[in-house]
Amino acid sequence: MTEKQRFFQFSEQWCAIHVPDRPNGFGLLLLGDVSHFVDDKTSLWMQHVGKNKLLHELLQHGYTIFYSHLYGANWGSPKAVKLAKQLIHYVLKTEILNERIYVLAEGMGALVALQLMNDLRDHIRAIALLNPCLSLQAQLQYEKEHKFFYKRMLRQLKQAYGTTEEELDLPPYAPTVPMKIWQVSGVNPYPPTIHARAYAQAFGVPVSYHLPEKTYTFAQAIHAFYEQYSDV
Repeated sequence: MTEKQRFFQFSEQWCAIHVPDRPNGFGLLLLGDVSHFVDDKTSLWMQHVGKNKLLHELLQHGYTIFYSHLYGANWGSPKAVKLAKQLIHYVLKTEILNERIYVLAEGMGALVALQLMNDLRDHIRAIALLNPCLSLQAQLQYEKEHKFFYKRMLRQLKQAYGTTEEELDLPPYAPTVPMKIWQVSGVNPYPPTIHARAYAQAFGVPVSYHLPEKTYTFAQAIHAFYEQYSDV
């Protein structure tokens, strides 16, 4: 692979863009989970073995991939959503790409993905979700049973939103673009009973369940899903 990558600051947040050897003309926005990061030289998508495998396999399919540090543990905050929108417009202006992109969101990143879908429907072709967190309120209630994680989440929410738990209201929007969920079984910070399965039952979104050892091996399946909507 001879894909090119570059790192740049956008709204004071480090961002990365990976251009494949043979571009297919489509952009793919990655939205990471709470531990996601980007700095001036690398990112979690490059350092984590499984994520790096997924990244490179998607590049081999020709997607121009881009993402931002997006304030770290943003939990779908308005400033994170605003920056994601600005990044999409910036990439579409600077790269030769179809104006409608794909989105791949992991964990907490799904909270941003749902809002982008709601606000930028005409710019998004399809969304793939990996072990998603789809309801902020449901996750908060779940974490109340785990004191340490609950306190940490409250700190992160305070930093992300600048407000108290009682004032948070982020409903799980119904899908307005094609969407599919890849859910790994076993220990999961976002239990599918309150996230993937609950969302799928409410809105009829397909869910593909897998064993833990299959995590990050979904590039071909995600590509096949995206390809269904390449002519839309």
